[in-house]
Amino acid sequence: MAAQTILFDFTLDSAKTADEKQRQEVAKILRNELEHVFPQLELAYSMESPENGYFSVLHENKATIITCRIFQHGLLTVNVEYFLPAGKEPIMSFDTMRTMELILRQKLDSDRSKYLPPIKRGGYIDIYMTSSDERIIEYDIDKLVYEVRSPFQKIQILHSKTLGNMLLLDELQNIAESDLIYTETLMGRGIENYEGKEICILGGGDGALLYELLKENPKHVVMLEIDELVMEACNKYLNSICGDVLEKRRSDQYEIVVGDCVEYLKKFIGEGRKFDYVFGDLTDIPITGAPVGVDWDFIRTIFEHSFKVLKPDGKFLTHGNGTSCTESLELFEEQLSLLKPKVKFTTSKAFVPSFMEEWLFYQVSFA
Repeated sequence: MAAQTILFDFTLDSAKTADEKQRQEVAKILRNELEHVFPQLELAYSMESPENGYFSVLHENKATIITCRIFQHGLLTVNVEYFLPAGKEPIMSFDTMRTMELILRQKLDSDRSKYLPPIKRGGYIDIYMTSSDERIIEYDIDKLVYEVRSPFQKIQILHSKTLGNMLLLDELQNIAESDLIYTETLMGRGIENYEGKEICILGGGDGALLYELLKENPKHVVMLEIDELVMEACNKYLNSICGDVLEKRRSDQYEIVVGDCVEYLKKFIGEGRKFDYVFGDLTDIPITGAPVGVDWDFIRTIFEHSFKVLKPDGKFLTHGNGTSCTESLELFEEQLSLLKPKVKFTTSKAFVPSFMEEWLFYQVSFA
């Protein structure tokens, strides 16, 4: 069950909406057509303004609310909103929406028109998320599989018809069963040689990176993950991407340490422990106008400590953000340029299915 909001818009010759009389004529045509779909339609409120055009609120049985706005610049918008209980048929089918749009386009002599399928608001499962550059994405989620709040974050496993089970942390998409390309691009499969190497993973609680790295026959991998409940959820509901590596915390090939990765990096620095590879599988690059705030401070802290545990020929591998977020990616690269000793970096990119966008990855080494 959810509120359904259907949006229509029509672009008209601005001469047809330039004054009150013309806007009233457009409103009359619109209402006549709406009454074919909503025969008990009533006008609840209308307002006319020389500067802002025409606005009205109509309703059918006070259950379906329709707002109409006619801008003097030649734009007409219509929003239809009603509550759809679970198991009930929608008031407007796709055919009805499309037919109404086409008829109104013709009667209004509209240059361009568009309708959007119902936006579902307030349901128990949130099917909308945003891309890295804040575009709205609608997912085909049909089930909430698991939900818990740990001391650190909200953890959800949702099921998508096309992507499989998906891990969300604080309602942000992290990884899905469809996302092997994410892990393979992060680790540079086929490019990097992990055989016999010592590796440290910062984060990585979904277990996918650890699982794929172990296939490359490394000498040893240590994974530093702060949230035990993330690993428990992924072990149970995402084992198609993590196998059985989260079943135990230690083996001959790997060790999973539950704790703050920064504190353990400090410990490794004190012990003089060095790695061939350090993976930053932590937070995304923040989308901000300047490199300030706690998230950027955290990134700088990770840089500072990670390069102190890297061997001279080692590499720091991490994910960035969507390739469309050029400003934030440039800020990230500026932070890399400030590091001492100096570092150099390359990038790779891949379209990640559950992100529904292209993602950038970094490979950083000492200059």
